[in-house]
Amino acid sequence: MRTKYAVIFICVVALVIIEKESNILSRVSDKLIQRQIPQQTPKTPQNDNNTASKDYMDNKVDETGDINVKSSSGGRKHVLLMASTRTGSSFVGEFFNQHGETMFYLFEPLWHVERLLATAAEVNNSTALPGIYGDILQALFLCDFSPLEKFISPSPQNHVTPNLFRRESSLALCEEPVCTPVLKDVFERYHCKIRQCGPLNLTLASESCLSKQHHAIKAVRVRQLDTLQPLVEDPHLNVAVIQLVRDPRAILVSRMVAFPSKYQTWKTWAQDGQVPENDEEVKRLKGNCDQVRISAELGLSKPQWLKGRYMLVRYEDIARYPMQKAEEMYKFAGIPFSSRAREWILRNTQTTEEASGIYSTQKNSSEQAEKWRTSIPFTLVQVVQKVCGPAMKLFGYRFVDDEKTLSNRSISLLEDKQFS
Repeated sequence: MRTKYAVIFICVVALVIIEKESNILSRVSDKLIQRQIPQQTPKTPQNDNNTASKDYMDNKVDETGDINVKSSSGGRKHVLLMASTRTGSSFVGEFFNQHGETMFYLFEPLWHVERLLATAAEVNNSTALPGIYGDILQALFLCDFSPLEKFISPSPQNHVTPNLFRRESSLALCEEPVCTPVLKDVFERYHCKIRQCGPLNLTLASESCLSKQHHAIKAVRVRQLDTLQPLVEDPHLNVAVIQLVRDPRAILVSRMVAFPSKYQTWKTWAQDGQVPENDEEVKRLKGNCDQVRISAELGLSKPQWLKGRYMLVRYEDIARYPMQKAEEMYKFAGIPFSSRAREWILRNTQTTEEASGIYSTQKNSSEQAEKWRTSIPFTLVQVVQKVCGPAMKLFGYRFVDDEKTLSNRSISLLEDKQFS
């Protein structure tokens, strides 16, 4: 009998302990969520839950069942600029980077993941890679840099690193206290190379991120839109995906200039005038075009999880009408179009100066969009049109049948097309 009561007593004590631990975990979880949910103005602790409910309710649902990101009036917005290399994504990313003090922008944080896995010879065959990208983007949108630290090489010490890729491309990481200037410039500048910041403290970066009302990330390493479904459906986030595309003929020209060693084969073909269509490089180009097209087809089909959260933009349209397209992207994301962003666009899309470097964001945008047409042999154009034809048709890029049409820039190769 005593043994029976002892067993009962032990069970009761265990249940009490489990309940207490559960309550503690619940409180910790609530605090984390409350920390991640943006607050427009300081709130008293007892109102935090009401604030969270209001932020989620700001994502209004219309009569068709679409989540209307554009009509959201409060709460933090998360913008993912999804592109491939040499599509003008650095230039377009600046539209959000230049928004002002309420924006936290990151330039290609997934570079670290791809670089480390490529070193381990896993980047091309790892089926887990898209999932890793999604998990890291999710953490970064929530201002958690710890998952990214595992991929930064050499590893950060006490959350401090001088090696974050293109840190100087994020204005938020060039502000005090995240940036402690080693050398101050006499003019008001917002560039880490000018301000000579010391190593980046990722804890301070996280705090800066949490203090910002909106977050934006540029990523050229997310190649499949469907892998972003968990990110888009995360109830703690309010994600708007903007997919940027560009004429694949222009992309090839730009890559041959930017990555000469990787595209040496194409440069040789350009000189020889012959392209073996069964070559692995041609197959790789076709695979890239197919991935972009398949992602766009998915987005434009408006699956339930993407309704109101996907926008397709052509680089050429942005180059021709930068202010109009920037305003459309801001409206889609539910973020006010700031005067500072307007000023930057005016200053950096109408310059008559030559762009300084392959990653420059200062250029005459409309001139830049057409420049490729006099820089590529017609032989290569024919190959691109053959293997990337379906993508070109989807995005409204006109084919050319001869070299004369290709080089005649008075003939537009862009169809007037709306994507909705």
